[in-house]
Amino acid sequence: MLNFIAKSFYPSYFVWDFKTNNKDIYLTFDDGPIPEFTPFILDCLASFNVKATFFCTGVNIEKHPSFFKNILNQGHSVGNHTFSHLNGWKTPLDNYIEDVEKCYNAYHSKIFRPPYGRITRAQANILKQKYKIIMWSVLTYDFSAKTSPEMCLKNAVNNSKNGSVVVFHDNLKSMEKVKYALPLFIKGYLNKGFCFKVIE
Repeated sequence: MLNFIAKSFYPSYFVWDFKTNNKDIYLTFDDGPIPEFTPFILDCLASFNVKATFFCTGVNIEKHPSFFKNILNQGHSVGNHTFSHLNGWKTPLDNYIEDVEKCYNAYHSKIFRPPYGRITRAQANILKQKYKIIMWSVLTYDFSAKTSPEMCLKNAVNNSKNGSVVVFHDNLKSMEKVKYALPLFIKGYLNKGFCFKVIE
């Protein structure tokens, strides 16, 4: 669900969705990879023959290299999600930029998503010189304890359209909800004629 107030606050060069008349949709996963859950997501995507974009933290890339390699080997796109999953609003400028670059050293991606969607204008003005900053237009709220698996699916289905960037999470907190919602979401949108694209 697009937060229009937040969108108006952030600079115009942030990517919230992709303007298109085609039935294209951009499925994204934040925080991984982790051994407990990433394999399920990859198997689910493979079963439908669709691709997605994984915004990975550097610490998880380094801790779980074989799972990260599987993401790449299966043809998915990977983005930078900082090394330590930092909240930009609570992190000094130099420390934040250093952490993003540390993640870049773990994997050289030029697309970036700030954890929690929280980034200051000063941080963004520096990072935009090197990265395409990707936000989202559909938030499933899979991370919230108040969101049921059924509501997670409803949040995705009710708000996705041509060019939408949809966020699920590759973490333990979201696992139960994503296991329920992800296959149903993909199947439903394939049946509607949508094509799942990666963010390059």
